[in-house]
Amino acid sequence: MPFVDHLEELRWRLLKSLLAVVILSLAAFYFSDYLMKFFVVPAGNIKLHVTEVTGSFYAYLKVSLITGIVAASPIVFYQLWAFVSPGLYPREKAHVLPMVFVSTVLFLVGAGFCYLVMLPFSLKFLISFSGELLSPIITVGSYLTFAGVMMLAFGIGFEMPVAAYFLGKAGIVSSRFLAKGRRYAIVLILIVAALLTTPDVATQCLLALPLYVLYEVSIIVVKVTGKKR
Repeated sequence: MPFVDHLEELRWRLLKSLLAVVILSLAAFYFSDYLMKFFVVPAGNIKLHVTEVTGSFYAYLKVSLITGIVAASPIVFYQLWAFVSPGLYPREKAHVLPMVFVSTVLFLVGAGFCYLVMLPFSLKFLISFSGELLSPIITVGSYLTFAGVMMLAFGIGFEMPVAAYFLGKAGIVSSRFLAKGRRYAIVLILIVAALLTTPDVATQCLLALPLYVLYEVSIIVVKVTGKKR
């Protein structure tokens, strides 16, 4: 395919992914009351406030959008792998659906790990700096933005083994190459954590640590499944 046709194909894949997110977000808005109760669970006893007239409405929109993105993840991953598949060999194309399944599972595991473990811990840790002198007033909008960004960041971060598997199969990287590049990987992980999370060091470290563990897992994945010489 000419380069322009590749761009056209990419545009349609992105449009289909965006359409899936919009449709599922609109469907999620119908259940926004139940979803709001689900999303505020990690906050525990923290009281969430609304400081604007439209604050509650936008909060429900955020909940619906986050849910729509998570629910559309299988479709988004399918569109991604479908865009890549024309460049694969026939035997490699048979792996597209399994890779969509694994990508979706890892994304959900990452988001779930953040929801169950990292969100409660990070909220308690960050709010503990208020002490007795400061009384934090946390709006529901800021909380949902923080929770949504964290969950999506962890979901994307947990895709590292999938990316490593693909690059290893293509012969682009090897386990020895990844092992030698640990020091550079740590710097890159810190940069990615800074870009994907809110601008505070504690939250960035909470994402960087699992990412480094996944980097070590990726080395093992490439060593086992990577392309041989």
